[in-house]
Amino acid sequence: MISISVFCGSSEGNDKGIIDTAYNLGATLAINNITLVYGASRIGIMGKVAQGAIDKKGKTIGVIPNFLRTKEIVNNELTELIVTQNMHDRKVVMYEKSDGFMIIPGGFGTMDEFFEITTWGQLGLHTKPIGILNINGYYDSLITQCKMMVERGFLKQANLEAVVIDHSIEGLLDKMNNYVPLPAPKWLNKEGL
Repeated sequence: MISISVFCGSSEGNDKGIIDTAYNLGATLAINNITLVYGASRIGIMGKVAQGAIDKKGKTIGVIPNFLRTKEIVNNELTELIVTQNMHDRKVVMYEKSDGFMIIPGGFGTMDEFFEITTWGQLGLHTKPIGILNINGYYDSLITQCKMMVERGFLKQANLEAVVIDHSIEGLLDKMNNYVPLPAPKWLNKEGL
C-alpha cells in the first residue's frame, strides 16, 4: 500500500496504551513509506498518529472541513492540507487519496467514518482493505455487535470477514497487504450505483 486513511478520535482519551500505539502507528507508516491520510488535527489521537509520522519524516495528508479548522486545531507540519466544504466531502477526499483504511480508537465521528467506508465496500463501490486496530480490546464490543448482526440475519458473514482485525500494527498491516476483496455484487452495473 502507498497510502492509508486512519480514522480516529480528535480526543486523546485516557488510555496510555492507545495514545502510545497511535504515535507508533504513525511512525510505522512513515518507516514503511506509507502516506498517512487523516483528519488534519494536531490534537487528540489524530495528532498522535500524525506526530509519529512527522517525527519519522513520513508523508502526511490532512483533510478537514472548513468549519472545523479552528475547533480541531489544524496541524501546520503536514506535507499537504486539503480543506473541504463539509464532512461528507472530507470522507470522499480521504477515500480518493487512500489505498486502504484503518480504524483506531475514537468516538461517534470515527464510527461514522468506519460504517460509511465499510458500507461502500459492502455495496461494491470500492475494493480497498478496511482494518480495525483493536488496541487494548477497545473494539471488542463493536466486533461482538457485528457478529450479532450476522447471527440475526442483518449482515452477511462474508461482509463481516471483509473487515480485517488485529491487535498489533504489524499484524494488521500484513493482513491489509494480503487482503483479497469480495467479488462485486452481481446487481451492480459497470458504473456502480
